[in-house]
Amino acid sequence: MRSNRAAVRAGLSRAATLSLLAGALALGTPAAHAAGHPLRDPLAGTRPAWATAGADRGATSDGTRMSARVYLRGRDAAGLAAYAKAVSDPGSATYGRYLTARQARARFGATTAQVAAVRAWLTAAGLKVTGVTQHYVSVTGDVAAAEKAFGTQLHDFAKGARTYRAPASTASVPQELAGAVLTVTGLDDAPHRVTHDDRLPPPDTVFRNAGPFSSFYGSNTASTLPDAYGTKIPYAVKGYTGRQLRAAYGAGTRTGKGARVAITDAYASPTIAHDAATYAGRHGDAAWRTGQLHQVLPAKYTGTKDCSASGWYGEETLDVEAVHAVAPAADVTYVGAASCGDEDLLDALGKVVDHHLADIVSNSWGEVEAAQTPDLAAAYDQVFQLGAVEGIGFYFSSGDDGDEVASSGTKQVDSPANSAWVTAVGGTSLAVGKGDTYLWETGWGTEKANLSADGTSWTDFPGAFTSGAGGGTSRTVPEPFYQQGVVPDALAKANSADGNRVVPDIAAIADPNTGFLVGQTQTLPDGRKQAYGEYRIGGTSLAAPTVAAVQALAQEARGGKPIGFADPAIYARYGSKVYHDVTDDPTGSGLAVARVDFVNGYDATGGLATSVRSLGRDSSLRAVKGYDDVTGVGTPANGYVESYRR
Repeated sequence: MRSNRAAVRAGLSRAATLSLLAGALALGTPAAHAAGHPLRDPLAGTRPAWATAGADRGATSDGTRMSARVYLRGRDAAGLAAYAKAVSDPGSATYGRYLTARQARARFGATTAQVAAVRAWLTAAGLKVTGVTQHYVSVTGDVAAAEKAFGTQLHDFAKGARTYRAPASTASVPQELAGAVLTVTGLDDAPHRVTHDDRLPPPDTVFRNAGPFSSFYGSNTASTLPDAYGTKIPYAVKGYTGRQLRAAYGAGTRTGKGARVAITDAYASPTIAHDAATYAGRHGDAAWRTGQLHQVLPAKYTGTKDCSASGWYGEETLDVEAVHAVAPAADVTYVGAASCGDEDLLDALGKVVDHHLADIVSNSWGEVEAAQTPDLAAAYDQVFQLGAVEGIGFYFSSGDDGDEVASSGTKQVDSPANSAWVTAVGGTSLAVGKGDTYLWETGWGTEKANLSADGTSWTDFPGAFTSGAGGGTSRTVPEPFYQQGVVPDALAKANSADGNRVVPDIAAIADPNTGFLVGQTQTLPDGRKQAYGEYRIGGTSLAAPTVAAVQALAQEARGGKPIGFADPAIYARYGSKVYHDVTDDPTGSGLAVARVDFVNGYDATGGLATSVRSLGRDSSLRAVKGYDDVTGVGTPANGYVESYRR
């Protein structure tokens, strides 16, 4: 029979009380608060929404082992947010007055006394401290010790078909530590895993696109296939290259010289240097300089099976090759996370900020907002704010499932793209014509219909929704200042009368039917040999590094001074000619391309599948004139890069 934990102890042992008293004095907290029966301060968001009374399956065993992270609030959390805003706002007198990583740590980081007090409290509760970083204190121990430390009971709750541990009430800390503790993660053990957003199968084995292809939009008409929207349609492009993307987004003569771009994903491709060099050589991109591509990797990896580790290799390859194709002189640092778990990805982002590894950070991963618990959101936002005060901007893909209804059953946005402290990048279908001429873009949203058995029509035209740029209105994040007056009330107030964050902020090419050609070493079908191969890819996984690369060009135009958190500057340019104002169906007649694919993804031995892909049909989301929840303010046009000149 389990021990009685129903009454959470208001008091602590004498040793714990003394430790807290010492910590309170060191923190400058009135000692009276630590005497007698210490009050407790709740850590909002630590009880997940799915931990309901109806799902409660009873108390977790006292002896169950667990681990947790206590994130540190730092010296001045409110001041950090205020400075991050001021330094990022072109209308502020403090705009661009960034701090070094050391200055940011000295001004906003946790004090030695805070860390000591947190350690003493956790140890007194019976937890073992396993690590201390600039951002958190990690601990292990049993459930009984965790309950004592955090003032809550831990129960097992049904979540879908599984049962997971979670706090039965909001966790708390002794009031003396309220100024030191931001949040705690790990009290619930539901998986917190993100996914990468590319829209092709992970190339564990060879993936190839079948032809025919267009070399540029409209260069090869599918004259033998049925009409769509009253006309013959072109075959999908083989995959755009850097030359075409640079022309589409107004690169001019800029190369990103002097800019530093970081890419965060999970794990690391063992062939990235070879693949990136081979790809650049094949497609006319500048050769990689010695030392231009760096990797910062963890000591060991975890969760390789649950995270499908090799599937992340293609994500890294896409991101690295896309950045170099658009900004060939920028330095690129790949920061690999130990797994696809939020905490490991937070560690990767923390490395970028703690060591200021780059000024621009591309991130092509995320999860639906409903899966992002408030405790983790707080930890992410702290890292993003610290980045902002250092002049570091984070760019996140907005997702590839439109409004997420088809995949999750609920209309929602993705996270961390929903954070008010990152630039969320939406997606388009892009038409680049002969001579690298920009023709048009639509919001990315695809409907697919197959060729009939007799080859004379498309079945159920235009077919079913397959994928599209993520976007919409957050249910949890208030409307940030930079969106006010730009985002229509119909979007901002869709979930709250006060207004919430709307995603995305800006957009670029994402549709895999008008996608990017990527080159990667892949395993051949026999499983014994590997070879370099190329295939077309898309998703907002492509849009994020493309925009990050364009920002590197803009930083060069700015004289090398970092842009930092870019959203205030992006919205300050809203309505000007530096953006393509993207709308669905820009030609007014309906748009589609034809595709022929290998059924087995490799060669014709398994047969061919022919389909028509309609463009600009993104679930319930629509790209319209002005700001919209598919493409944000639009895509970079001629003049965007140079608008950052000092």
